[in-house]
Amino acid sequence: MTTNRTEQALARLADLTPKKIVAELDRYIIGQADAKKAVAIALRNRWRRQRAPESIRDEIAPNNIILIGPTGVGKTEIARRLAKLTGAPFIKVEASKFTEVGYVGRDVEGMVRDLVESAIDLVRNEREQEVEDLAHDRVDDRLLDLLLPAPTDQKPAQAGAERAATERVFIASSEGSVSAEEDAEQDAVRDRHKRTRDKLKQLLLDGQLEQREVEIEVTQHAPQMLDMGGQGGAPDSIASIGEMLSELMPKRKKPRTVTVAEARRLLLDEEYDKLINHDDVISDAMERVEKLGIIFLDEIDKIAGAKGEMGGPDVSREGVQRDLLPIVEGSNVPTKYGMVKTDHVLFVAAGAFHVSKPSDLIPELQGRFPIRVELKSLTEADFVRIMTEPENALTKQYAALVGAEGASLEFTDDAITEIAKMAAQVNQKMENIGARRLHTVMTTLLEDVMYELPDRGTAPIKVDAKVVRDRLKAIAEDEDLRKYIL
Repeated sequence: MTTNRTEQALARLADLTPKKIVAELDRYIIGQADAKKAVAIALRNRWRRQRAPESIRDEIAPNNIILIGPTGVGKTEIARRLAKLTGAPFIKVEASKFTEVGYVGRDVEGMVRDLVESAIDLVRNEREQEVEDLAHDRVDDRLLDLLLPAPTDQKPAQAGAERAATERVFIASSEGSVSAEEDAEQDAVRDRHKRTRDKLKQLLLDGQLEQREVEIEVTQHAPQMLDMGGQGGAPDSIASIGEMLSELMPKRKKPRTVTVAEARRLLLDEEYDKLINHDDVISDAMERVEKLGIIFLDEIDKIAGAKGEMGGPDVSREGVQRDLLPIVEGSNVPTKYGMVKTDHVLFVAAGAFHVSKPSDLIPELQGRFPIRVELKSLTEADFVRIMTEPENALTKQYAALVGAEGASLEFTDDAITEIAKMAAQVNQKMENIGARRLHTVMTTLLEDVMYELPDRGTAPIKVDAKVVRDRLKAIAEDEDLRKYIL
């Protein structure tokens, strides 16, 4: 049964139609329409499955995808943008970092545990947003208590005989009420304290007390006595022994003198811990993983060995595939929060497949990735669009960096065309690294400008085709130099 909070997450996905997903990806990624379309359909199917009749819902398996294409064409960028777009539990992992069980390294079940941790962070952030105003109000009150401690209501007790001899003076108010002089003084002190506190609160809200120092008590966590988290292939239960032991150790508080700004950060974490039910967060996160989780498995071609290859440094590649198979098919993976079913986790794999081919994967694993999309190599025209159209285009990034020094940077149209032409030529003559070649060309082109920028003043900088040719022509024509620099 889907909880209300998971329903809310699904409701957010309801507005993401395939066309809207593609349009969002188009803001950052040029071309690759087929890959964007396949990913958009797969994401929409996540929402559609939850809206299908319950009798058939569990039978609808996710259509896992393999993105095939050379490096630098947008495979990983699609993954990055999906993570921000979906709002669902999402992680990106490299298949080459896993080893077969029995070898030193990470086992493939670790990616499911990472997905659970990602989901917990996601759900916790949502909960923090819900109680953010209340948490900040509580922190402000605690900071005011530190800046202006409350007055003591009781005066020091006097010795018996002396106290008995002390005469008490009573005061009658205009309304006819009678109170002791001591009580009247305490009321006056409390009134002055309240007025001062209100003034301090306004200064605090205006940010004028951020550098004032206060003393707070910070919880000291016991040192972790046994850390197995870095041991390759260690089961999750063993890996968390050190964490479990540290939780059992008593926590001590240590006074620290910090600024109000730092105290606010520390106290805010404490208030969030008090206001958020951690068990509820874990329960919601586990459900999100099982119903909406997405794992992007990059560099899958690195575990696909050519048929008949045995031994060598990559002896465990086929073993990784065999270990990966049950997780992709659907199985129960143990985590420190409980068992997680991976039956409906969506897997998107990607690889360049320069040396191997998708058919070199074991047949069972191939069958669990029924959707295959080939990403095309980027052309000179694509490079021109990459440098002008996306919101994070390289030309805009460099303009922002130059703007930080007070100057301005402008690229003419013919300069962009020349840079794209040069990057495309270098990719043809050398290893094709796709759009990443633009980074090397741009870095070399603007090296002197970025070096001299702080000393040259704020005069505008204009880059045209002649500047590009003069700066890069010698490097591009010298084959040996080009290999090292571009």
